[in-house]
Amino acid sequence: MHGRPTLESDSEAHASHPDRWRILGVLVLALVVTSVDHTIINVAMPRLVGDLGATAAQLQWVVAAYTVVFAGMLLTAGSMGDRFGRRHALIAGLATFLAGSVAAASSSSTTSLIVSRGVMGLGGALIMPTTLSILVNVFGSPRERAKAIAIWTAASGAGIALGPIVGGALMRSFSWSSVFWINVPLLAVALVGAVHLVPDSRDPHATRLDLVGAVLSIVGIGSLVYAIIQAPDSGWTSTASLCWFALGATTAVAFVEWELRRTDPMLDMRLFRNRSFSAGSTAIALLFFAMAGTVFLQAQYLQFVLNYTPLAAGFALVPAALGMLLGTGAGAHMATALGGRVAVATGTFVAAMGIATQAAFAHGSSYAPTGVGLLLFGLGAGIAMAPATDLIMATLPTARAGVGSAVNDTVRELGGALGVAIIGSIAATGYASTMRHQVAGIPGMTGTERQIASDNVGAALELSHHLGSGANDVASLARSAFVDAMSTSLWVAVGVTLVATVVALVYLPRPNRPTDAEATEHGGHTGHRHPVAAGASSAPSHAIGAA
Repeated sequence: MHGRPTLESDSEAHASHPDRWRILGVLVLALVVTSVDHTIINVAMPRLVGDLGATAAQLQWVVAAYTVVFAGMLLTAGSMGDRFGRRHALIAGLATFLAGSVAAASSSSTTSLIVSRGVMGLGGALIMPTTLSILVNVFGSPRERAKAIAIWTAASGAGIALGPIVGGALMRSFSWSSVFWINVPLLAVALVGAVHLVPDSRDPHATRLDLVGAVLSIVGIGSLVYAIIQAPDSGWTSTASLCWFALGATTAVAFVEWELRRTDPMLDMRLFRNRSFSAGSTAIALLFFAMAGTVFLQAQYLQFVLNYTPLAAGFALVPAALGMLLGTGAGAHMATALGGRVAVATGTFVAAMGIATQAAFAHGSSYAPTGVGLLLFGLGAGIAMAPATDLIMATLPTARAGVGSAVNDTVRELGGALGVAIIGSIAATGYASTMRHQVAGIPGMTGTERQIASDNVGAALELSHHLGSGANDVASLARSAFVDAMSTSLWVAVGVTLVATVVALVYLPRPNRPTDAEATEHGGHTGHRHPVAAGASSAPSHAIGAA
């Protein structure tokens, strides 16, 4: 394999790979492609309504199909990487993502697009945990590893924020399929880099594949998200919704019980006894819940309400990307000086204030509240994510980095999938309820037209182009109903993000006081410690992470 060494060290500090920074470049490129794809589709949604006739539920599934499969497969993908080799998992993921992108770009119906997005999610599930686990293995120095994780985190967050910008630029000159064709050259470069640069690494004591656990995790996550997305149409308390919720909850409980009984579990549930691991995972899940739901609504608000073009809508989201890049550096310094607990709590609180700014002041007449709110949210998310990721990864030995990375990525993706589903469904329910009441008083509309106008704001605006005297009334009512529904949903996101702040303050461990040896090592400057050590639990990571 081109003379690449196999890294199998279990120690926290081990020999670094000589090409580690070039390898990081390959990993970041692969990660950026998967991260961009979470949000690049958002600016293409108006085109999907017009070209494919997508309904509100179908639009949510175009977004959620990627994240549901992504989240459901992450634990299995991380386990496979640890067992069979992370380089092989990365190459397989890039190839699968490439095939899914081509299929999505060639789709002629919403159904085929949703299926293709699921294939891309499978590829992403193989890519994302391997990028972080390979990073942990090629960077032997804890201090260098912390810097690399900060870059990895910034790339992940920036990719999510930059997705609408790239998509908006493409929408200016090309069709919606271009948001998938753009992946092809990037994935080709990443594949070449993976083949020629990335070393293989695996867990020498890897457990058997847990097929039952994999099936249970996929069914549990998929059932829950499906129930949430379909609830606005079928009713939150309908028999169908309650059955899907029950299936998701029952399967999740069965997964936990199955993993607890196994001597070689796919996910060692003892990990959650470690406060750094469990609280860090919870904080990240809640933060991504709010982020994904907010971006999902803001992309529609900018285009449907403020009448921005896709390109303008993409650039309108730039403050979030800038805030995230600034926040990542600030978070790393804050974690070093004050500990991960303070950094995560500060970041999530700032993020909550950013969403609150949008919820309180965005009324459809000015971009300013949205821009300020996105900047604050990006800044807060950047501050919180790198320290939280450090805290999670510090609980596992490097040989089991695939499992730790998969858990970290799973909570991010599950949080994001549920954020789109729940926040999107709350907005859809509020919009539909308001519009059904409002359009009932407009004369001359048929029952079918009233139903179309009440489905989603994009469909209502499209319909208004074909109406007579009531066109302006329908468009105005649709925009007003969407803004009201969005505001309510964003306040939910604020509450979720504040819960993340409380979790960080209450459950993340306080930094331990440095020993005399540590103080001497750093020349007496006790504040300049590794951010992981500053916030991590004192429990032995090898004992906790061992299967």
